[in-house]
Amino acid sequence: MDDVYNPSIAPVADTWLALPEMDRINLVEAFHQLSGDFGESLRLHASMHVVVENQLALGEPAETGRALSRLLAEGLDRHEAIHAIASVVCEHIFPVLKATAEAPVAFDSKSYINALNNLSEKSWRGES
Repeated sequence: MDDVYNPSIAPVADTWLALPEMDRINLVEAFHQLSGDFGESLRLHASMHVVVENQLALGEPAETGRALSRLLAEGLDRHEAIHAIASVVCEHIFPVLKATAEAPVAFDSKSYINALNNLSEKSWRGES
């Protein structure tokens, strides 16, 4: 992996997954610090990249890989496709993170899979 992350190039799955999670986040942060492309929270942005890259490297859920392939075929570059998929992750994980012990919320994997299946370049751009 050469201690470098580039979202335009898929990391080698075994090498990526062998890294400690914090090292993965640090690699993604380093890339985004150089590019200046991370929005308001670099750590959160990097963490979402890592979630998506982990799913792709593991092949779980398979719909993540299919969504990536579809988005690339529709014209997004790999980095933007990672962002599009990460937006779906955020949409589905936020209610779980916001939940309290008094009002727990379970992650809805069926809804997540459905959202991945419906993700397109147009929906990512807000055109549909």
